Amino acid sequence: MRATVVAGLAALAFATLVAASSAGTKAPGCPAAWQGGWQKLANRLDAPVYCPTWMPNPLDGKIGGDWQDIYSIGEDRSYLVSFLSHGEGGSGDVHVNFRGYPGRTRIPLCATLITVEGKKPLRGTTPCFANASGTRRVPGIVATVYTVNQDADQWHVLLAWRHQGSLYAVSEHVIKPYTYRQVVDNLDRLLKSLVLVRPAR
Repeated sequence: MRATVVAGLAALAFATLVAASSAGTKAPGCPAAWQGGWQKLANRLDAPVYCPTWMPNPLDGKIGGDWQDIYSIGEDRSYLVSFLSHGEGGSGDVHVNFRGYPGRTRIPLCATLITVEGKKPLRGTTPCFANASGTRRVPGIVATVYTVNQDADQWHVLLAWRHQGSLYAVSEHVIKPYTYRQVVDNLDRLLKSLVLVRPAR
């Protein structure tokens, strides 16, 4: 009888420990102060978007907040959400871009213009993200690292990945106060922090 009671108590303790462990490892959601803006974006696009739960100092990820720079949605539903801090006294900038291309997985093309003195300018296109330089893996994401990028991502290191038929990207400008190595570390941490925000039905 005593052995039965001890076994029962041990089983109960184990079940409690498992439950506590599961609760402790629950994936974080989009921070409450940032959730509204990312949810509104997902709803407007009728497509999932990725919300960061961490941003490099001094930025935050609040759309419409103090650090938001660009908020642009194209006719094709592609979007660019940018956060920027201009350091005082030449201390440098911190600039992070989030992109998404709902319903498209191909890398977009960017316009180019080559000028040579005395000749007609040459117009063309080039992939907006180029010079693939390895991959980064976190649960649910396999991202390719690109180091030659165009438009708002010029001079940035960029991570791009695909999810359910759409292309997503996050990039950071390589400029002081962060070194190239620190920017790569920031992007690794950013990638790990991302949580998917689905449109409300």
